[in-house]
Amino acid sequence: MESEEQDVQLGLVGLGKMGGNMAERVRRAGHEVIGYDRSPGARDVDSLQGLVDALEAPRVVWVMVPSGDPTRSTVRELGELLSPGDVVVDGGNSKFTDDKVHADELAEKGIGYVDAGVSGGVWGLQNGYALMVGGTAEDVAKVQPVFDALKPPAPHDEQGNEMPGVGFVHAGPVGAGHFAKMVHNGIEYAMMQAYGEGYELLAAVDLVEDVPGVIASWTQGTVIRSWLLDLLVKALQEDPGLDKITGYAEDSGEGRWTVEQAIEHAVPMPAISASLFARFASRQDDSPTMKAVAALRNQFGGHSVQSVDSRGNNPPVSEKPA
Repeated sequence: MESEEQDVQLGLVGLGKMGGNMAERVRRAGHEVIGYDRSPGARDVDSLQGLVDALEAPRVVWVMVPSGDPTRSTVRELGELLSPGDVVVDGGNSKFTDDKVHADELAEKGIGYVDAGVSGGVWGLQNGYALMVGGTAEDVAKVQPVFDALKPPAPHDEQGNEMPGVGFVHAGPVGAGHFAKMVHNGIEYAMMQAYGEGYELLAAVDLVEDVPGVIASWTQGTVIRSWLLDLLVKALQEDPGLDKITGYAEDSGEGRWTVEQAIEHAVPMPAISASLFARFASRQDDSPTMKAVAALRNQFGGHSVQSVDSRGNNPPVSEKPA
């Protein structure tokens, strides 16, 4: 992959699954990447000070560490080491409200700040990363060669003309990039939940004999085809009954923040909200809510309930008269 931009330097903090692949993609575009990670191994320098010293001004330092306190402390430490005219990019999944705090703190020292929502996961090295960024036009321009290296190749229209702008957007001022990524991840929650529910219904009936085949058939020509669906097909090829994993699903924060913003701005989000709550339900071995529902059904209608014996089995309890 070649870039028409002038070769630049990038300091990258955090060389995990995402950061390491991003560093490699930027290098393949002809740019120099100097990486730092707390763990020795692939890192090029052994401290943030060493990273700053190895870069020529004006510097661009991209932070790719877990959101929350790890990102906050890294940005603040960089603020003490960098010089006016340098730029810090937060490419993690930080909450958008943190961005203004970081930008204001760095602005006092003459250091720019850009927030970058990054989507692409472990496949980004091969396919490129979708980028949603926030910041001033001046600061974004300093990072643009890196954005161009990371984003997917431009697709072409039916006439063979390149379609610019796809895979990258300067979404607005500081915070807009992470806000856009937050909404993106909220949508992702709902899409995954819908695919999961469809899979469960297919697997629950005797009529459909080839569930993985049905899912795979949807990947071409249908209105529900997507990369997420392709990944579900891949998962079913590796484990047709999904017997090797449990039904426990974490949430990384963006789904919660999306629902919070929906409430604050009175935007109805029933699908995204339900998908978030479904993840909470997945973490309950024995749902207290459903225990109460079962007890109530038994009380008002005499419907049978399940008791848990000493062996962990659930024999039915005799029905209570209505």
